[in-house]
Amino acid sequence: MGIDDIRDEIDRLDGELLRIFNERASLALKIGEIKKGLDLPVYDPAREKRIFARMTSENKGPLDDQAIVRLFERVIDESRRLERIMTRGEQ
Repeated sequence: MGIDDIRDEIDRLDGELLRIFNERASLALKIGEIKKGLDLPVYDPAREKRIFARMTSENKGPLDDQAIVRLFERVIDESRRLERIMTRGEQ
């Protein structure tokens, strides 16, 4: 497998990640609607800790656990931002 083949595979995976990130964001918006109706806070630190624990326990590398947590922190931060927009109209 040459460099171009590997780059093509990375490009394919990037497209898949983009689709998954947007699908996750759509689900976060639905959660934001539910939280708004139930008057629940956007930030749920216990839920985030469970996500990090699950992702690091399932991590088989080559990314180390700290890298996985940083990536998911960013994804979750963007989800929270969308939920805030949904629940309070903030940006």
